[in-house]
Amino acid sequence: MATAALPALGTDADRYRYRYIIAMTVSLASVLELLDTSIVNVAIPHMMGNLGATLDEIAWVSTGYIVANVIILPITGWLSAFFGRRRYFAGSIAIFVVSSFFCGNAHSLIALVFWRIIQGLGGGALLSTSQAILYEEFPREEYGTAMAIFGVGVMVGPTLGPTLGGYITDAFGWPWIFYINIPIGMLALALSLSFIQNSRFQQKAERVDYVGLLLLAAGVGTLQVMLERGERLDWFDSREVTTYAVVSALSLIAFVWHELTTEHPVVDLRILKSRQLAVGVVFGGVLGICLYATVFVLPVYLQNLQNFTAEQTGFVILPGALASAFTMATMGRTAGKFDARLSILAGVSIFALSMWKHAHFTTDSGMSDFFWPLIFRGVGLGLIFVPLTNLALADLPMSKIPNGTGLFNLMRQLGGSVGIAISATLVQRFTAIHRADLIANVTQYSAVARERLGAIVARLIATGTPAPLADAKALAIVDVQVTRQALMLSFEQLFLLFGACFVLSLPLLLLMHKSKGMPGGAGAGAH
Repeated sequence: MATAALPALGTDADRYRYRYIIAMTVSLASVLELLDTSIVNVAIPHMMGNLGATLDEIAWVSTGYIVANVIILPITGWLSAFFGRRRYFAGSIAIFVVSSFFCGNAHSLIALVFWRIIQGLGGGALLSTSQAILYEEFPREEYGTAMAIFGVGVMVGPTLGPTLGGYITDAFGWPWIFYINIPIGMLALALSLSFIQNSRFQQKAERVDYVGLLLLAAGVGTLQVMLERGERLDWFDSREVTTYAVVSALSLIAFVWHELTTEHPVVDLRILKSRQLAVGVVFGGVLGICLYATVFVLPVYLQNLQNFTAEQTGFVILPGALASAFTMATMGRTAGKFDARLSILAGVSIFALSMWKHAHFTTDSGMSDFFWPLIFRGVGLGLIFVPLTNLALADLPMSKIPNGTGLFNLMRQLGGSVGIAISATLVQRFTAIHRADLIANVTQYSAVARERLGAIVARLIATGTPAPLADAKALAIVDVQVTRQALMLSFEQLFLLFGACFVLSLPLLLLMHKSKGMPGGAGAGAH
């Protein structure tokens, strides 16, 4: 009778019977969350025109969502225990779906930003709670397969965003990038309510740590806003950015002290005593920096220097995402059969090779030049994602896995924001430096420069430009060419920089023990 009443607690066959449906359910929810991070960026110009907003104002549509996301990420484990995992996960999907409807229906910027923040609060739960569910719903020997199914969605979701967003915006209008979430979300919600059970290991929090919640929201929220707005406001030359930095630093220091001294913390930072998790979280931050920075820079290069549309950019990036998905699926089948650190070493090496190839792109590169470097990037990331997640969580008891996944995903997300902020700033700085160097060689004393200008003037006159105007036009054309080359050199430098940054993080692997990377190791059944 007990087995019939509680199938989740019956035999292993009963408990794991629906594991693949559950894997598809949580992957669907995660794709929703990640797709919405990137899909909106393509529609920004349309929103500006429609809502009468400036670029600075419309940026809050993205910033609000991501800020809400990073505030909720580290407390997903606590919220899951407080509300019950099934109710919390399904409730988060419901919040996401309802807010998607109101985002599409928004007729003012304030309404759109408000509902994007609500959407971010719902979406933040989906990623780390999904991972925690998979670790409990799959037997240990199939953790690799579970993470591979999840990882495919995590990699393909953001990549499809610009392509799908470009197509939907052009064909149906920007509100539909939000409406598209509704049927997918309803399906994920129905499947969640049907198949996802409460955790067998989590204990409900006895009281709410309001002080911790407030300090976390202030610290992580202002840090994220600072990273999002820093480049636009010229970093610490701006009083606003300096204020964000001070509030963030003070709040986070107070938060760490409070969480380590209170009896019922909202984020259990004591789990970072596990060196395996602490190193994994740092490595996850580096992965976020290098991955998101290069994902940010590549479309800028393709659209500014190659004049690709968002849709064409998506098609350039897609083969790499598919290679990543295929590699993850393969890694899932082999997880646990060899030292996971070797897979990460191989992945970082292939990623660095890809960045070296990226650094050889030029303003004349074509589609065929992008194919293999992006395939290598995809394979490299595919070799890193599953083993790193499993390694980081390997020493945690099953009851602490939700907290561990929350911290790991938070660091990857914050790393991504740092990477984007750094790359946006460095593109500007490097371009200015290279432009100054190039202009120094374009003078009346340079035979090559005189020859080039003469050829352009002759071509302009031959095509009907009056001689008095030809000289000024020729100088303007050379100026554009110099700027393009300066931008190209700065992109090449950035690709090399982030490839080197990832390679330099490899010694961190020596601090992790030789594990086959299966989480829940330290007493998986611990309560």
